[in-house]
Amino acid sequence: MRIAINTRFLLSHKMEGFGWYTYEIVKRIVQNHPEHEFVLFFDRTYDKKFVFAKNAIPVVLSPQARHPILFRIWFNFSVKRALKKYNADLFFSPDGYLSLTSEVKQIGVIHDLNFEHFPQDLKPVMSRYYLKYFPKFARKAAHIITVSEHSKQDICSSYAIDPSKVSAIWNGASNVFEPLHESSKQEVRLEFSNGNPYFLFVGAIHPRKNVQRLIKAFELFKTNNPSSNIQLLIVGTELWTNANVKVDIKEAIKNQIHFTGHLPLDTLAKVMGAATLFTYVPYFEGFGIPLVEAMKCGTPILSGNLTSLPEVAGDAALYCDPMCVNDISLKLSTLANDSNLRDELSRKALERSTLFSWDRSAQKVWEVLEQHLK
Repeated sequence: MRIAINTRFLLSHKMEGFGWYTYEIVKRIVQNHPEHEFVLFFDRTYDKKFVFAKNAIPVVLSPQARHPILFRIWFNFSVKRALKKYNADLFFSPDGYLSLTSEVKQIGVIHDLNFEHFPQDLKPVMSRYYLKYFPKFARKAAHIITVSEHSKQDICSSYAIDPSKVSAIWNGASNVFEPLHESSKQEVRLEFSNGNPYFLFVGAIHPRKNVQRLIKAFELFKTNNPSSNIQLLIVGTELWTNANVKVDIKEAIKNQIHFTGHLPLDTLAKVMGAATLFTYVPYFEGFGIPLVEAMKCGTPILSGNLTSLPEVAGDAALYCDPMCVNDISLKLSTLANDSNLRDELSRKALERSTLFSWDRSAQKVWEVLEQHLK
């Protein structure tokens, strides 16, 4: 059989959420199933490392699809023609976008419906596109994969989709995330936080990630804990650019908040492993891979209590109301001042991390694809 796959987010210079998901899932599927051919659709020159095996055929389709007008051209014309040219039996799209004009059977991964609930968090042109087309993609799909039971319920209720058409398959996390020795932790602190312990946030700087309330909560934490030397480290791409997020940081603590921008995976793993606490308080999340990365490191977690986060973090986190700065700050103080609680959460994090595996995720995705090849 020949399976075509949308791999447009495999970008060697900028691997983010959709890209990492595509990489981890598609690499395993291609390598584990040499009996099938896989046609990989890129929208620009690709890195050869993304052609994962001899049974993968890389194809570049124009135009580069990064704007709603170009999305429509790429999926409804370029992808449609390529599916016909390469005689594809199935089209798999890890970012959920489908070709509405092709009759080839299609399976999409809809990670979450944040745009349905918070359209104001996106640029209007993107919001309009998502609100118009994702209901169509959901109906067009032969089957939908999503990443949590929360997202499955949201998709089914929002788009009136039969639950039997949607499979919830948890994400995994890279095996580079693991506990660090104390000596290594101190080396990381010297590099990133002036040798001090730190709270950590990891994620794209986007309104729903709620970084602005986290910073305000950290300011309040410092006011209530004036002798604490704990700092705040924020790892995320683009910082505030194009994110519709504005935060005024008090001059007195500006030197205690550190923005790193994007970090290579190996460096990110060390930063995660050296954190005193991983703070993750989005008000909407389809899954939250950084939670699993923190668990694999045994890093204690402060998590928001909304959407999918409790499903993922389970008993490995202390929870807060992400909409309440006072509550976030209170829980920061609780964890900063209670080493026994941190040790307990660290132990539970390592235990719970065993539930998440990219190998397991890829196998379950393959089982869905295989069902629709018959």
